[in-house]
Amino acid sequence: MTMPQTLSPTAADWPSQVKAPGSHDWERTAARWLRDLLPARYAGYSTLTRNHVILARHAHLHVQHEIRAVRVALQTSRAELPTLGVSESVIENTIRLYALELDELSRIARGVRVISDALIAGSGVRRGRLRV
Repeated sequence: MTMPQTLSPTAADWPSQVKAPGSHDWERTAARWLRDLLPARYAGYSTLTRNHVILARHAHLHVQHEIRAVRVALQTSRAELPTLGVSESVIENTIRLYALELDELSRIARGVRVISDALIAGSGVRRGRLRV
């Protein structure tokens, strides 16, 4: 099923799969997008599925850990992969892959931030926002 490609007029980082804040059913599309960022087993945790702010917070933490893991993998590739018998051409391709993934994860993290900010604003909470 294809989701509408509605963009928020206020946030360039707003994910295209999520309806604009304030539109009908936008929180459901936001929750679906956030859940898709997490391992499938998290769908069974009612605390996450019922509270979208908690879901956004957990997605933020999860994406930040992914970013750290990819950074470590990128930084250690040249030193560790040769010792595993990996050829230079595969190492170069792996480094390119990690660089692309880091860019993608950074884009996703910005999306999580704007979704989180919108969910928090909609919930009436006036506390600090997630830091990316």
